[in-house]
Parts: sequence; C-alpha cells; structure tokens
Amino acid sequence: MAYQRGSLKQVGRKEGLTWILRYRVTKADGSRVENIATVGLVEDFPRESDAWKEVDRLGILVKINADQAQVGPLKFKRLAEFYLKVELDPNVAVRPKSKNTRPILEHNVRDWLVARWGNQVAEEIKPLEIQAWLKSLRSPVLNGDGTVRRKALSWSTISKLRGTMSRIYKIGIVHEKVKSNPVENVETQSKSAYKAIIVSPQQTLAILKSLVSVLHFTLVLTVAATALRASEILSLRWSDIKWLENRIQVSKRWAHGGGDGDTKTEASDGYVAMHPVLAYHLRQWHRETPYAKDTDFVFASLKMRGRVPLSACAFVKDHLRPAAIAAGAEVPKGYRFGLHNLRHSLSNWLTNKAKVEPKTVQGMLRHSKIETTMNLYTQDDNDNKVEAQGKYLEALGVESKDVQ
Repeated sequence: MAYQRGSLKQVGRKEGLTWILRYRVTKADGSRVENIATVGLVEDFPRESDAWKEVDRLGILVKINADQAQVGPLKFKRLAEFYLKVELDPNVAVRPKSKNTRPILEHNVRDWLVARWGNQVAEEIKPLEIQAWLKSLRSPVLNGDGTVRRKALSWSTISKLRGTMSRIYKIGIVHEKVKSNPVENVETQSKSAYKAIIVSPQQTLAILKSLVSVLHFTLVLTVAATALRASEILSLRWSDIKWLENRIQVSKRWAHGGGDGDTKTEASDGYVAMHPVLAYHLRQWHRETPYAKDTDFVFASLKMRGRVPLSACAFVKDHLRPAAIAAGAEVPKGYRFGLHNLRHSLSNWLTNKAKVEPKTVQGMLRHSKIETTMNLYTQDDNDNKVEAQGKYLEALGVESKDVQ
C-alpha cells in the first residue's frame, strides 16, 4: 500500500478554529473509511506549513501508516518495525538515538528479536517462552562438526535484548497496537562479569616512554589525564582546545563509519580540565603536526592526510596493547585492552590512591550518576582495606605483641 499523507482541513470547534488531518483506514472487512486526527488550533499554527510540522512532531503519519496493509492479528515483526520508525524518527522519539546507537538498535531488533519472534502474533507470545529463549542465549550454538556457530552471550547483552523487546511492546501500547507487555515480568541478570584491566601511573609512564611518535605519546597522555572516551578524543579539533581557559570542549564524538555524532549522554557534553603540563604537550604537538588549523583534527591520520582522525583500533593493536604488556600490565590473551582502560585507571587511582572526592571524579569522567563512577569504574583496593582494618584494630587497642 502506498504511503498515506492525508490532507489538512480547518474546522470550527468549541475551543476555536482547529486543524484536523483527514486520512483513510482499512477495516477488518477490507472496506476503507475516513478518519480524522486533531492537530491543533489555527491560532497556534496560522500557516498550513506550521500545521504540517506539528503533524510530524506528533508522529501522526507514522501511526496512521503503520500496518495499514495488514488485516488481522499483528505479527511481532510489524510491531518491531513500527517501533523502529518511532524510535529512529527524531521528530517523534522522546529519547532520540545518536548516530552511533541507531545501527546497534536496528541490529538488535532485526537480527535477534525479529529473527526469533517475527512471524508470531505479538499478543500471543508468552512470558515463559521469552524467559526460556533469553536463558538459552547463555549457551553457545554448535555446528554439526562441533565448531561454534554462535558464541554464548553475556548477561549484560541479554539484558539489553530484553529491555529492547520490552520497549517495543511499550511503544505498541502507547500507540494502541497491543494491549499488554509479555516482557514486563521476564527476568535476566544484568550484572556484567567484565572487569577492566587497570594500569598504574608507573605503568602508564612506561607506556608513554615506549611510544616513539609524538602523535601517539600526546594521544595517550591526553586520554590518561582527561579520561576522554576514544570516540571523543578522535573527534577533537584544535578549536576545541581552550588554551586560555585551561580546558577542552567535548561536544561530539567520532561515529562508526565516520562523521561526528552526538555525545554519549547529556552529561558527557561539556568540558574537561587541562592542566598546564598537559597543555604544554598539546602545544608541542600543535607546533609539530602538519594539520594545525582550528578545523583540523587534533589527532589526525597522517596516512589519510588529515581528512579523518587516526584509527583507534589500529593504534591499539599495533602500539598501545604491546606497550602495555611490556610495561607489566596483565592482559590475558583474548581480553580487551584499549584507550578505555586508561579511563578506568584514572578513576581507580584518583579514588583509591589520591583520595579525591568521588563527586570530583564523577565530574572528571562526566558520568550522570555517581553510582556508575563508583561501581563500574572504581575497583576494590587491597591497600585501602588493609589500612581500614588497621584503624579498626588500633581502635580495639590490639597491638602486634598481643597476637599469638
């Protein structure tokens, strides 16, 4: 069925002259009837073009075009596609998705949820079925010869799939596509088993000393001192370095596939501090780089003649990971280690060793919640626990000579 746009008309109502959108709907018996949707008062939207903008903002066209070709029970794949239309439309979505997030969301919806549930009637899927499927994802799927066709998923990934499926139904309820959410009482484990590899300041210094390139040295030093995410530091232009203000502006991140995208969260959009020592090394690199204009990338790819930033993946593989291992960092084979570990390391050292106030550390990492800083980015420190235990024993009045 062709895309339906409908037509706008002004009608008199008790509250005043009102814009309405006229369109047609298909009934279960196949007949077509006219329907209307209220847009707003003419005094608020005096021009027809203003009224059309309000139609787009309210998402009316998304709603009336979804599933018009279908008569009968709503299949999950259609509900899922309707959800994607709503969530990926910045004029409709309550929480617009960033350029980085969009392909991930589409992958999770189409390659996982629709692949499994697409042909089933949305309102006939049972919570116990969903629970069993999610649990099954914890086990790998093998080929006939015993090789692995699909690896086991982590609970954190499974929890995200559950959350997305639940939101598909929630959007469906809001737009009156379905009446209930079978995922609502389905449970998963959301705690991640991932534990970041931490490097000490001494190990970080050893990494820095091993980096011959000034570009690589300055990149690692900047990440280590500011806790910028890899995507954020790649997107930096020289105009973002506020020399006189002793800070660096963070307003974007380098998206997968190239181009600037929105910051990860609203809290991420802001500034990070720039100590004079860091500023000195950034100035040194500014003098040396062939790409020093305000619009140039701070860490431009020399290979690509400054058109894009350097490749973080290639840098980590060829330089950072080998340097970290040489510096004594315990990086088991198959474990991730990259620029993000420097972010974890700064948080861990500031909290446990330097005794910096957690609120300050939260601000440096630009987390919206302090729980993220303390629970995910700060690990237990045995020296702190020994010291705390000693203080308690001292309060008890127990001395070494009392121990048998």
